[in-house]
Amino acid sequence: MVAARGPAPRTPSYDMPESGMTVRRIVLATTNYDKVGEIRDILAGLPLTLLTLDSFPKAEAPEETGGTFEENARAKALYYAKSTGEVVVAEDSGLEIDAMNGAPGVESARFGGVESTYPEKFTLIYDALGAKGLSTSPARFVCALALIDGEQVLFEAKGTVEGTIAPEPRGAGGFGYDPIFFFPPFGCTLAEASDRKAQVSHRGQAFRSLRVYLEARLQASGSRL
Repeated sequence: MVAARGPAPRTPSYDMPESGMTVRRIVLATTNYDKVGEIRDILAGLPLTLLTLDSFPKAEAPEETGGTFEENARAKALYYAKSTGEVVVAEDSGLEIDAMNGAPGVESARFGGVESTYPEKFTLIYDALGAKGLSTSPARFVCALALIDGEQVLFEAKGTVEGTIAPEPRGAGGFGYDPIFFFPPFGCTLAEASDRKAQVSHRGQAFRSLRVYLEARLQASGSRL
């Protein structure tokens, strides 16, 4: 989905003579280095300078008060676009478990408390399922992203991957809830999927859509976002 409002883009750009394109700076609005790595891999090769929030130490994290992943992604992107003066892409993602009425959902990162470890979060999930006489449940990973310049929404996308909760955590790869997310087509958890995870992940889906959008914009007349 593409939406636009507000003033025209105003962030710095510079030409890349080899390609004839205009190179733009985009801030990846996350402090999660595992996410940064995934996103950099997906956007690799584009004539863009990708910055992280490390470049803006005075930009404090906003409160995430949205009721959906889309609302949180848009709010974070708008906040950081204003505080950094850059084009910003922000994402909000998490795990929805059907037997828990969609929890932890938008609270995925804060589930069990902001200081809780993921093994502790897993225990809370298995306890909640066990209280219902269950050891598994249909579940999905969801990722929503928003690309913002000033107050202008340039692009939004959403990715979803369906699976189930594994009977127990398995695998040492990936991060977050990957060890308890069983993906039936692979016959393993995403933490056991190695490089195959990138082919199907929710974040991969959303940011590949962003890459298609950026490629089209950069190749258009004027080569500006």
